[in-house]
Amino acid sequence: MNQHAPQLLSELNWDGLTANNRVVMSPMTRGRAGETMTANPLMARYYAQRASAGVIITEGTFISPEAVGWNHAPGIWTDKQGEAWKPVIDAVHQHRDTPIFLQLWHTGRASHSDFHDGSLPVAPSAIRHEGDKIHTPSGDKKPHETPRALETDEIPRLIEDYRQAALRAKSAGFDGVEIHSANGYLLDEFLQSKTNHRTDQYGGSLENRYRLLSEILGAVRTVFDASRIGVRISPNGSFNDMGSPDFRETFLYVAKQLNETNLAWLDVLDGLAFGFHELGEPITLKDIREVYHGRLMANCGYDRDQAEQAVADGLADFVAFGRPYISNPDLVERFANNWTLNDVAPQSVWYSPGPEGYIDFPTYQESETKSATATG
Repeated sequence: MNQHAPQLLSELNWDGLTANNRVVMSPMTRGRAGETMTANPLMARYYAQRASAGVIITEGTFISPEAVGWNHAPGIWTDKQGEAWKPVIDAVHQHRDTPIFLQLWHTGRASHSDFHDGSLPVAPSAIRHEGDKIHTPSGDKKPHETPRALETDEIPRLIEDYRQAALRAKSAGFDGVEIHSANGYLLDEFLQSKTNHRTDQYGGSLENRYRLLSEILGAVRTVFDASRIGVRISPNGSFNDMGSPDFRETFLYVAKQLNETNLAWLDVLDGLAFGFHELGEPITLKDIREVYHGRLMANCGYDRDQAEQAVADGLADFVAFGRPYISNPDLVERFANNWTLNDVAPQSVWYSPGPEGYIDFPTYQESETKSATATG
């Protein structure tokens, strides 16, 4: 490892922001926003506990009622929802002014009519999600439905939904936003040939399939400078019944186009821990780096050593950690001091309501103090 290369715990500055390290808290849906889908004090405590991260990206946040597709996840389509994020942001900023970005989310076909008073979920094309059943608001798991294809004349309204969500995010005090264009949700569905069979200007060619993301990025740039906007993609992922035969051509094209914009980062789920579609050789950080020269975020299944190597090799400027942050609120301190990690949190607590399995994981020092008290 090059001793002069950036380190995982080294500082990174850009556009007036300072990340005190390259460790990013990745977006993770935790289902604590309640039926009103509104940020609350419990969420403020959760994010504040993890504010030693270099950057925090919030859980996916719905841009509109149409975007909803998950129980008790937060939204930001009303002014009240936007205002409710302020205490969360303030709690995070009290820790060395840690940057916090809001992830903008539309679930597309990975939703269900039960979330929309009987109206079908929307997608680029009427192609059914053939994967696992979905948890509906009633608590029942149901098969996915064939979505309704968005009409061409609906696209401007969709783009405006993103812009309005970005406006509320800025008003709340977020340092920036990340556009969720990954994991089989709406914008990923537009990018991929498997799910986009449109014949208008938003389908067919690579240029056309990229057009919606490009236009949404343009709209959000009227609110935040490009250097305060991240974009997330998942070229290798099979989650939500995704994976296209031309995935390499598609996502290298997308990365090359995004290279023309001075983004805060391109967040690439290059790791295979979330499922790989096995439609060819997986796209690596090195592949992306050849066409994308801005700030790059590695993601999905990295451990500390792998993250250190990716940063030292110049392949990543940030590395995002998801599941380790559930049970290790002090993940950065554990990395810095070579402390062991808490056991992985069981999936049964990931989305449970209330504080259990959410804000009750001890820091290393709390565990040591408790152990010393018990033996003393």
